[in-house]
Amino acid sequence: MKIAFRPKLLDCLPTYDRAQFGKDLGAGITVGVLALPLAMAFAIASGVSPTAGIWTAIVAGLIISLLGGSRVQIGGPTGAFIPIIYGIVAAHGFANLLGATMLAGVMLLAMGLTRMGQLIRFIPVTVVIGFTNGIAVVIFLAQIKDFFGLTIASLPAEFFARIKVLAAHAHTVDLPTLALSIACLIFLLFYNRLAQRFAPLRRAPGPLAVLVVGTVAAWALDLPVETIGSRFNGIPQELPAFGLPAMSIHDFGKLISPAITIALLGAIESLLSARVADSQIDDRHDPNQELVAQGLANIVAPLCGGFAATGAIARTSTNVKSGGRTPIAGIIHALTLLAVVLVAAPLAAYVPLATLSAIVMVVAINMGEWHEFKELHRYSWNYRLILVSVFLVTVLFDLTIAVELGMVLASLFFIYRMSELTRIERLPLDDEAQEPHLLYPDGTLRVAAWQLYGSLFFGAVNKLEELLDPRAGHPEVVILDTTRLVQLDTTGLEGLENLRDKLAKRGCTLLLCGLNSQPGSLLYRAGFIDAVGDDNVCADLPHAIARAHRLLPNLMGGHQEEY
Repeated sequence: MKIAFRPKLLDCLPTYDRAQFGKDLGAGITVGVLALPLAMAFAIASGVSPTAGIWTAIVAGLIISLLGGSRVQIGGPTGAFIPIIYGIVAAHGFANLLGATMLAGVMLLAMGLTRMGQLIRFIPVTVVIGFTNGIAVVIFLAQIKDFFGLTIASLPAEFFARIKVLAAHAHTVDLPTLALSIACLIFLLFYNRLAQRFAPLRRAPGPLAVLVVGTVAAWALDLPVETIGSRFNGIPQELPAFGLPAMSIHDFGKLISPAITIALLGAIESLLSARVADSQIDDRHDPNQELVAQGLANIVAPLCGGFAATGAIARTSTNVKSGGRTPIAGIIHALTLLAVVLVAAPLAAYVPLATLSAIVMVVAINMGEWHEFKELHRYSWNYRLILVSVFLVTVLFDLTIAVELGMVLASLFFIYRMSELTRIERLPLDDEAQEPHLLYPDGTLRVAAWQLYGSLFFGAVNKLEELLDPRAGHPEVVILDTTRLVQLDTTGLEGLENLRDKLAKRGCTLLLCGLNSQPGSLLYRAGFIDAVGDDNVCADLPHAIARAHRLLPNLMGGHQEEY
């Protein structure tokens, strides 16, 4: 197998010019400024330090843009990872989170090198919508503690335990924190409308604007609220230490399942983001190259203290709307974040956690496709069952279980639907088949013809039993017209072999006609045609009827006309 490795950046450089650099520069700075509050907010919501979020955005974002398969993809920490990262940290600790991220990176890299990028598209939209909406609810619930300023030492990752703890500490609401959170939330929700009326606001992303306004308000009013400085001692104004995470080999086995979850979600979200971007810039990304870049990003980011990263739909869309059209914009976005950390890191100590919780809550509200719930009545019951099941299991239990359940349900419903589309119908033979020598003395036909429709596979092979039903008569020749049989699997092949054997025991000959390429290829390779006999495989139904003429003795004693 030939392994292709060609980042999209290489395709852009030959025609790159100063005009496009100006657009990429503006877009990169804009997205970099937007990414700063999101990286800190997502990290804190995930149960890790804001520093880890920032370095994830810098390192992973740089690698994804340098080596990715999309022109405009922006990588970094995303809201979808929050419940997964929080659960891993709570169960295994931060060092093991880094190990799980690197293991997930190896999986993503392997998926890209083995060209599995196209397979991600096989995940049904019902599963994607279900877990996306479920993740949005989990993210929203995780922000209640900081949004209300509740006095809780540690918030459980499991849903029912989390609700119990939040209810038990509801009386510890901090009014200044709540007031600031509500103000920031309302400001963000109505920011786009304000930006339409006031031109200067259009240049500042909403999360950055609320970060500045919320921080200035808390400082000016001297609000007694928790900040990044009070909880995390600020953000170091220096480069991170580079090295392997301090994890034990004994923990490796426990990290395989979390790593699979990170890899699966990272692959789905990055390729979904790239597809959305393709529609915006009329381009086509390379899904395998994108997975290679995502894998390398998740391998390297933990070496710098970062955690799981993937393509970010909101930041990628902002990049496109700001004029970014090449990976240079993504590179500038990462360098902008780096410059901010090295120059303005001390100011981050004053950022209130209430403001960051409001930002994450708005992200959760916007990431959910809530209109799909209103439209459920328009779809089939199996569509509704899959979507709602994945949603509920994601919220109540675990994303991995939810995706597995959704895929199993979708597969079962698909099998059922395909089996319903597969039909075997009795064909009325034309006048030529009504010649006396083709009839028993009682007038019943010595020849029966059936037509197969659709796919003869393991979910529909039982329909061959109709040909053996005593009510179908006891013909001496059975013609099976496969003109409309488009697919045959090995179980279907076994069903045909059983049919041939049972008919042979009755003294009945099986004729096939109208074989298509895939069924015909399998039947030839399996030796079925040799067992039936080449003469009993006909081009079409008229030739099969003619073959029946030759097989049956002429009871009238007349001359048997050749077809």
